[in-house]
Amino acid sequence: MALFFNQATLSHNGTSTVSNITTGEIIEALTATKTAIVPTYNANSTITYVLSLLNSSQAAISGLTITDTLGSYPFGALTLKPLDYIEGSVKYYINGVLQAAPAATTIPELAFSNITVPAGGNTTIIYDAKINNFAPLSTDSTITNTASISGNDIANPVTAAETISTENGTNLSINKSLSPTTITENGQITYTFVIENFGNTAAAAEDLLSISDVFTPALNNISVTYNSAPWAETGNYTYDATTGSFETVAGKITVPAATYTQDPATGAWSIAPGTTTITITGRI
Repeated sequence: MALFFNQATLSHNGTSTVSNITTGEIIEALTATKTAIVPTYNANSTITYVLSLLNSSQAAISGLTITDTLGSYPFGALTLKPLDYIEGSVKYYINGVLQAAPAATTIPELAFSNITVPAGGNTTIIYDAKINNFAPLSTDSTITNTASISGNDIANPVTAAETISTENGTNLSINKSLSPTTITENGQITYTFVIENFGNTAAAAEDLLSISDVFTPALNNISVTYNSAPWAETGNYTYDATTGSFETVAGKITVPAATYTQDPATGAWSIAPGTTTITITGRI
């Protein structure tokens, strides 16, 4: 922290002599660390942050205010916050004992007030924040969230930061539809499977994706398409017309990664999932 210097002067018989210069250092009594319980995120994540304060002095440090940037970053003339504090989520512990929740405000920034750290003890603040549509989601994106602790009992604000990274991987969903939904006997129907990938990584052959289904009633004389192109049974899928059991060969289905686009005016991110569509048409 701050260094200080001292030098003495010895005066005698109209002359003076100076001593050597002594140097000392004032060590910060308050230190802080910040940790995310899970250091990765996706579009639906809730992040739990733990802010730990340690007082190494022999006097309590009270009246502290903690502010949090919620990952703010500049975007042109704007300042974007990729995290939203979840109201009422804060927990306040002194030496491991739960206290009444501190006052919390969110405008213009997240702040907790009137925090105390006991002499030679510790205080822990735990709170949750939700990822919002200002959070970057592409591969290897990060959010750095910084807390600043200030108050009359400390000379300078103390800061602690934590960086979380995108959860690189697939995020798959599947939807099945039927057309038409009302048919006569011996009529033709089509089942459509739409697989969507909201993740920032493509689902590749080595991920061994497979669809299995049992059509009741069983379909006859089926034809299958993969992304609108005819899909031959050999090497791609198996089908038992007696039982109606259908299953694709593992690894034959791939799904591209999602596309993330940031609005140039607002800075908000939108997600266009990667999509793969399989149709199965037959008669019942």
